[in-house]
Amino acid sequence: MSGENWQTAITKIEPNKILVRGYRLQDLMGKVTYPQMVYLLIKGELPSENIGRMIDAILVSSVDHGVTPPSCQAAVTVASTGATLNAALASGILAINEFHGGAIEKSMRVMQEAVDLMIEEKLSIEEAARKIVRNYLDRKKKIMGYGHRVHTADPRTKKLFDLAAQYGFSGDYVKMSLAIQQAFKELGGKDLPINVDGAIGAVLREIGIPSELANAFFIMARLPGLLAHITEEKTRYRPMRRIDFTQAEYDGPAEREL
Repeated sequence: MSGENWQTAITKIEPNKILVRGYRLQDLMGKVTYPQMVYLLIKGELPSENIGRMIDAILVSSVDHGVTPPSCQAAVTVASTGATLNAALASGILAINEFHGGAIEKSMRVMQEAVDLMIEEKLSIEEAARKIVRNYLDRKKKIMGYGHRVHTADPRTKKLFDLAAQYGFSGDYVKMSLAIQQAFKELGGKDLPINVDGAIGAVLREIGIPSELANAFFIMARLPGLLAHITEEKTRYRPMRRIDFTQAEYDGPAEREL
């Protein structure tokens, strides 16, 4: 007994024909980049070239951060047991959650709260930032997207904001993220620079990506890094070894120019 008909607006499959959001897939191949396809699938329309470039930069910015993040530890540990590639990848992805990767979504929500406050109360960006930071400090709540356990000046943040300015996406959200950083310094006495999560959150807001999809962008970005670490574990080390992730020593190519 067949079920009731239902609708999907994403992909249509017929014999010898594949439509993605109305476009023939073969027409997109070779003309549309992967980041542009991501946007097309999510938003339903092809993005501008600059939005595609911005998404590309976002994905590259979070592609890997060494062996110590929880997602990498989970993937490598599972790979060492002899698990299949998809099982090891799934383990890494499942470790991306509220406290690892989730900072992007939380930072986006704070920035939206601050921009909404600015509009509703007719405040300047700086005034709204100070009000939001004061509110969070008084409630002893953390604003995600600021500070980093390794970096005192996250190099990815500056590059993302430079590209945002170049591509025309330095709007209220980017400005608000910077104003919140300054408000932290003035009101909390702490110099907490924007980390890559906060920068990604600001730029995703600028290009119209909803906050509930923030983790998806982190997952898409981190997949190649997880794949590389899983492959290295399976091809370079004996199974079921004792792994201390803090003792990993880099022995790849020396620093080189692009």
